[in-house]
Amino acid sequence: MRVILVTGKGGVGKTTVAAATAIRTADLGHRTLVMSTDPAHSLADAYQVQLGDASTRVVSGLDAQQIDAQQRLEESWGAMRDYLTDVFDWSGLKGIEAEELTVFPGMDELFSLASVRDHAESGAYDTIIVDCAPTAETLRLLSLPEVMSWYMEKMFPVGRRVAKVVRPMISRVSSMPVADEQVFDSVARFYERLDGVRDILGDPDVTSARLVMNPEKMVIAEARRTYTYLGLFGYAVDGVVVNRVLPDVVTDPYFERWREIQGEHLEAVDEGFADVDIRHLRLFDEEMVGIDRLRVVGDELFGDTDPTERLSEGHPFRVEDDGDNVVLVVGMPFAEHSDVDVMRHEDELFVTVGPYRRSIVLPDSLRRRQVLRAKLTEGELRVTFGTVE
Repeated sequence: MRVILVTGKGGVGKTTVAAATAIRTADLGHRTLVMSTDPAHSLADAYQVQLGDASTRVVSGLDAQQIDAQQRLEESWGAMRDYLTDVFDWSGLKGIEAEELTVFPGMDELFSLASVRDHAESGAYDTIIVDCAPTAETLRLLSLPEVMSWYMEKMFPVGRRVAKVVRPMISRVSSMPVADEQVFDSVARFYERLDGVRDILGDPDVTSARLVMNPEKMVIAEARRTYTYLGLFGYAVDGVVVNRVLPDVVTDPYFERWREIQGEHLEAVDEGFADVDIRHLRLFDEEMVGIDRLRVVGDELFGDTDPTERLSEGHPFRVEDDGDNVVLVVGMPFAEHSDVDVMRHEDELFVTVGPYRRSIVLPDSLRRRQVLRAKLTEGELRVTFGTVE
């Protein structure tokens, strides 16, 4: 079973790459599903077929799906939404403002991840290719299962017990709505849809992320940040695709300066992503939509390579022995010292890179040790644990 996440800055051609990869995979005999988690779905436009929330056969061995995240949200969040609406109504907030506040940003997209899990566990497909939302939304989505896990394990049971105790007392003195068991069951169902997502997406032997970029300064900078944050959350990146590279057949002097600029950017990509597979995709002289044109894209992109193979090795987290000490190594390519902060609280290690934070639950072998130092070197954060004296 393989899951391939295709992401990149908006407008770089990630949907085209995802759609072409899926056709190439199916042509090689793999039972393939390509699904879009981007709210601005464009898979249907790429294939030039009608697609919806249910999977649709595109070519032999290939199904495609544009997830209706709002429908999934209604199924699992309905009771909680109704409760929050009652609370806002009680507080005096009504109308469209109250309705908007009952659904947190990104929550509707979150159910896309649960759908990945459902398909992976169904056994109906050998390969699932995910056309992700633009990078910022992708990072938020990929971090949510872990954030929810922390909340459900530490806060949810306490909140449920407290609500059961205070509900009778509050109902006697106030008309404020108090969450009942139906609301808590709704939250539990919401979490259950995410259960197991992290195990699938965080396993580098199952899931690989592939970054799509154009040879442009700002786009490459965005890809570098994405690479760092994916490493922070434990997702393996095995390849990058540089799209819209000027082909050698373009010899018009008008493009000479543009070719020089692209050459400089391609060198930066080669240096910055030297540890992963790098593939170039030329700037085509026509719009590459439809099955036949996308098949050309897939053939040029992969050649004799099977897209389901691990294009490069690498595990973002590992533990090493260092004499009597143990080192937890976290891959953080391109991170700067000023962006990284490490803090330990009891059995958890909190790692912050820029605006993103991750809680790493320490294994038993590290819980009994104390943090001696943390050092960022050669794209890796090395946290050394020693024995307590």
